[in-house]
Amino acid sequence: MAFDYKKEYKEFYLPPKKPGIVTVPAMEEYVKAQGIELDFGENRFHHEIYLSDVRRCKPERLKTVIRHPVRRPL
Repeated sequence: MAFDYKKEYKEFYLPPKKPGIVTVPAMEEYVKAQGIELDFGENRFHHEIYLSDVRRCKPERLKTVIRHPVRRPL
């Protein structure tokens, strides 16, 4: 299944705090401000892409990309 990159909102995350606590609420606010809505469903989830190897990198240097599926309101 191909991923449609035009129908997502991406945020690049740098610590010091956990991404779910800090970034996700800010992402939700941004999406609403842009006039689009989140499109979570039974088969649509958010994605976390870890760019740093947690075994080799200090916690304050970890990098993560968080993706949320979005859609235009009906």
